[in-house]
Amino acid sequence: MVEVTVMPQSSLADRAVQVVVRGLSPSQLVTLRAWLTDEHGERFQARAFYRADEAGEVDAARHAALGGNYAGVWPMGLFWFLQPDSLFRRLVKRDVAGSPFLVHLEVFDGLCLVTGPQDEPLAACTAERWYVGPGVQRVPIREGRVRGALLLPPGPGPFPAVIDLFGGAGGLIEFRAGLLASRGFAVLALAFFAYEDLPRTLSQLDLEYFEEAANLLLQHPKVRGPGLGVVGVSKGAEVALAMATFLPQVVATVWINGTAFLHGNPLTYKGLRIPPIPYHTERMLFTELGAMDNSAIFADPRDPACSASAIPVEKIQGKVLFVVGEDDRSFNSKLFAQLATARMRPDAYRLLSYPGAGHLIEPPGSPLCSVSSLRGSPRPVVWGGEPQAHAKAQEHSWQEIVQFLEVHLGPAASIKL
Repeated sequence: MVEVTVMPQSSLADRAVQVVVRGLSPSQLVTLRAWLTDEHGERFQARAFYRADEAGEVDAARHAALGGNYAGVWPMGLFWFLQPDSLFRRLVKRDVAGSPFLVHLEVFDGLCLVTGPQDEPLAACTAERWYVGPGVQRVPIREGRVRGALLLPPGPGPFPAVIDLFGGAGGLIEFRAGLLASRGFAVLALAFFAYEDLPRTLSQLDLEYFEEAANLLLQHPKVRGPGLGVVGVSKGAEVALAMATFLPQVVATVWINGTAFLHGNPLTYKGLRIPPIPYHTERMLFTELGAMDNSAIFADPRDPACSASAIPVEKIQGKVLFVVGEDDRSFNSKLFAQLATARMRPDAYRLLSYPGAGHLIEPPGSPLCSVSSLRGSPRPVVWGGEPQAHAKAQEHSWQEIVQFLEVHLGPAASIKL
């Protein structure tokens, strides 16, 4: 009897699992398929073709996929290379605390290129992929002007604190905060526009809002100060770098594919105003699928006319980890990181640069999203990235990010699922 297993059956979404098929005939050709349905009803799936060994087994950690969504030995390939059935969809867990993603794994005899109702699998099982560990508490935050969600590890604490920021889509995204909380950090997933009663669009970056959020987090009885960390991607990385520059309580900053200048919106802080570099939207290009490639809409930041918009990173007193995807099609993240680090003390930063990785570098378990619809954008946006290089970059950078935060904020207690 054919059997497929995932061990452990329930796991955190950034942790590896073991996928094994037993009971096949020696050298039998099979198709392994994984699929899930997100909270909007969109289906994501991946499939790979394997040949069983002499014992009638397929072990994804030992055996090479012959083809499909990937080829070669990829122990997590069925999870990392999920693709949406509909174009321009991005896999994002919204309800991090209430439910996991349910990933269905199926084994089919032979080469199964498409799957219909008439196709009966030889075996099937379901894996749970959680974004919070047992005991992690989610607390909605609505204090003063601050809006977001606080993810707290179980226990009395105190815990090292992190503010988590996403980018130009706005709203509140919590999946990375949940995974960090599961590793022992008290994490404030912070919204800064397009959420509840916050401004619907981003007209300026009011750094006093982010200062209020940092102070609020540090005053929490379960938080261990005196400093905190900030993790930001895209526009959130721009904000994170500004926080590291002007707010002394920010001692560890993770900048993921951001800029080192103000773009589109000015930054204001206690009478200071940094003017933005305007976008040259007339330079955008449309792909063959009709998506927008925005990589050319940024002015050359080396132009002296842009110098007044630079974030004065030479003032940063803490540490910064720069994470760059060299195939970022949103903007030239590598150039922005190089320009920033050139003005910083050598001991103040570390730069990780990944060939083939795109803009949306996320925790492992998030499949590459190279193009997707974006709130407020009239067309889908190109993010870039090559699937295998991007997957490796996510796995490596996530370990480095967690270690960086632990080194500079103090040790955190990881949760087992």
